[in-house]
Amino acid sequence: MAKNTFTLTDNRNGNSYEYNVIDGTRGPSVVDISTFYKDSGMFTYDPGYTSTASCDSKITFIDGENSELRYRGYDIADLAGKHSFLDVCYLLMRGSLPTEDASKNFDLEIRHRSFLNEGLIRIFDALPDGAHPMATMGAATMALAAFYKDHLNLEDDKQFKIMRRRIVAKMPTIAAMAYRNSIGTPLIYPDVNRYFTENFLYMLRAYPGGSMKRLPDGTNEEIKQIEVDALDAIFTLHADHEQNASTTTVRNVGSTEAHPYVAISSGIAALWGSAHGGANEKVMDQLKMIGDIKNVPSFIAKAKDRNDPFRLMGFGHRVYKNRDPRAECLKGLQDQLRVELKLDSKLLDIAAAVEEAALSDDYFKERGLYPNIDFYSGVILTALKIPVEMFTPIFVIGRTPGWISQWSELKQDPKHKIARPRQLYTGN
Repeated sequence: MAKNTFTLTDNRNGNSYEYNVIDGTRGPSVVDISTFYKDSGMFTYDPGYTSTASCDSKITFIDGENSELRYRGYDIADLAGKHSFLDVCYLLMRGSLPTEDASKNFDLEIRHRSFLNEGLIRIFDALPDGAHPMATMGAATMALAAFYKDHLNLEDDKQFKIMRRRIVAKMPTIAAMAYRNSIGTPLIYPDVNRYFTENFLYMLRAYPGGSMKRLPDGTNEEIKQIEVDALDAIFTLHADHEQNASTTTVRNVGSTEAHPYVAISSGIAALWGSAHGGANEKVMDQLKMIGDIKNVPSFIAKAKDRNDPFRLMGFGHRVYKNRDPRAECLKGLQDQLRVELKLDSKLLDIAAAVEEAALSDDYFKERGLYPNIDFYSGVILTALKIPVEMFTPIFVIGRTPGWISQWSELKQDPKHKIARPRQLYTGN
């Protein structure tokens, strides 16, 4: 009978080392090499951790070959646009979708926890106009650790729940205030009569006193339900994505016994990079650079030229070798917004032309370079009149329940250790 083990042989001396194979419920099995250094005196070498499992998790599953993304076993297509973002938050943090009563109670608690301590708000005054909202969000989230220092030592499940719900509730307020601070306009407080996502749009758009933009006909420009639904779906699609760079950062900082909000602020810092959460900003910058539909063929040709450093942003993904399932959800949403909001944006036309050209080109199809979530989310957020500098903060709002769920899973794992990768030293 075959053993569920894996043998590594050092061909220099013939020494062999046998390790257990651990099978998950889905996805690749792993070889437990935790004693490899003790056994052999060597480290393994895996830049970018492309073949390394750093933890076991029950939260999110990705099958990149088959374009599959699941939260707690639910296919993303069955969640985005079909369940509210707050219900998805509940799912990630609690392990199951809420009942109708639990959903209502969770919504109410989030509304009332969305306010910030006045001392924290004064921190915004110390930051300059023009500061990028991500810088401000990182600082404000770090500061939350000072206002809720009791979260450093959580002793029971009730404290865990309060800590998690508090950060989810406050992140849209922090994001909206960070933006308004960056442009030097008065801060708007949350409105407990509004749902999570509508409240965020309200805090971005409202005038002091709570009034919305006044129109020539004497009415106010109210927030449309389709805008709320679209942004709610975007939050859901960003809610978690397995052990990506920012989530791994949150887990690594969490492994040091740091305050949970300090771990979240480190995730914000990691997400800010243009190779991670800032990618949709780069998509919009590139569409502006293309400038006109007539220029699309020449830019497609540049992307195919091996001698040209130009890279088409928003296409392809490190994990998904076929289509990005999140992009598939957003494609339908983009088409719906274009019709229902009567959009006629030049950038949207250029994006549609780029998409059509790439999807009909064998070069892109053979390499699995399909539009990813960054391509569609940037276009949709532009359609929702979201400033480009707020694209990554919106990613933060969506990803916060995933980060705090991953942090909680780490803390409740009796096997967790402080993160301490090794290195291949090549210096003097």
